[in-house]
Amino acid sequence: MRLMIIGHLEGHISQAGKIALQRGARVIHCEDGEQALGALLNGKGADLVMIDVKQKIGDFIERLEKERIYVPVIACGVDNDARAAVKAIQQGAKEYVPLPPDAELIAAIFEAVAEEGNTMIAADAAMQPVVKLADKVAPSEATILITGESGTGKEVMSQYIHRKSKRKDGPFIAVNCAAIPENLLESELFGHEKGAFTGATARRIGKFEESHGGTLLMDEVSEMHPSLQAKLLRAIQEKEITRVGSNTPVKVNVRLIATSNRNLEESVKKGEFREDLYFRLNVVNLALPALRERPGDIEALGQFFADKYAEANSIPKKKLSAEAVAKLRNYGWRGNIRELENTMHRAILMSAEDELEADAIHLQDGPLSVQAAPAQPAPARAPDPSGVSGAGKQVQNPGAVETLVGRTIADVERDMIISTLEHCLGNRTHAANILGISIRTLRNKLNQYKDEGVNISDTGT
Repeated sequence: MRLMIIGHLEGHISQAGKIALQRGARVIHCEDGEQALGALLNGKGADLVMIDVKQKIGDFIERLEKERIYVPVIACGVDNDARAAVKAIQQGAKEYVPLPPDAELIAAIFEAVAEEGNTMIAADAAMQPVVKLADKVAPSEATILITGESGTGKEVMSQYIHRKSKRKDGPFIAVNCAAIPENLLESELFGHEKGAFTGATARRIGKFEESHGGTLLMDEVSEMHPSLQAKLLRAIQEKEITRVGSNTPVKVNVRLIATSNRNLEESVKKGEFREDLYFRLNVVNLALPALRERPGDIEALGQFFADKYAEANSIPKKKLSAEAVAKLRNYGWRGNIRELENTMHRAILMSAEDELEADAIHLQDGPLSVQAAPAQPAPARAPDPSGVSGAGKQVQNPGAVETLVGRTIADVERDMIISTLEHCLGNRTHAANILGISIRTLRNKLNQYKDEGVNISDTGT
């Protein structure tokens, strides 16, 4: 665990650092948010940030988001200052810890951060060969390509491999190639020197250097532009990178894991992905089955997410009722585990019974069979009174189309984005994935709607 403490080391917050050291954490101290941001940009990675409420928490978190640095932030304050705690949470802190620090509370936070996103439930027979292969190749240095539909748990699997590898004590760094604009991704991966381009006001260490001695996850690598694919191939082959704006190569020791929700062989055939890079990445392939193909894990995953969000919302944990389990099993889960997680988050908030009842589980399109039903013949249509043939007409759902008549594209888009955000309980990351847009695009749209006076309620995550 790499802990960054921000604030003056006077009294209680320094005690938190000592407790962290005793628990085996590596601790770095920064006087303020600016110094902390500089350290993070220069490769001083952190798995958790603890920041004094006297610091400008909101500004610090906003800068982290702008720089695409993803690290949970915990606010600390003397005693149980309710006002300070609420303000810190509103500004984006994940949790508020009262000072003086309690050793068991600090340990619990470390455990929660370490386990967040790392729990892998894989009891279904369809997952057993995948896990067995992962266990076999994890201790090696082989590059691994994890494939599967969106939401099947590719990042969780990559973290599982890292924890089973010889690099488990090194950093695990993830970068989402689909969420970062093309013109910024090179800098994100390889870093840049001061003045390398407009806005490069300081040197920045890239993800390759940050993950030196550990594992680098390149999520959705298939979204990378072909010109950058060539530079990635060279970094893999030569085990060195060159920062943007520099001519000096830097040696890196990184174990690479890549993921894709596309068929990369088809992308290679279409000329969208380099064949030589594909072979470099696909030394070992782990193909994750869709959730509908591993029904034996649905109940356990549903209970896990129900417990997770009950705890997060200070709600008593509830066991899933038999009817709830049956409802979950009878759904197609096109969004896979990610959709199940969102569904259980909503369900635990809606539940009014001692057990989590089926009525609390709201499925977007109603229950779907695991296997698609056979296509039914289209009903015969009455002759068109206009005398115009039905050929060329595409009226699959006339009622839905009629409700859109007279509305602008911008209005329809706004309602779709806001409805999806509400479905995801305000989680921007999940909403962007469902909408098929980047976090940046979603954020810009939401800011636009707020400026127009639309009431937006979201978690900002």
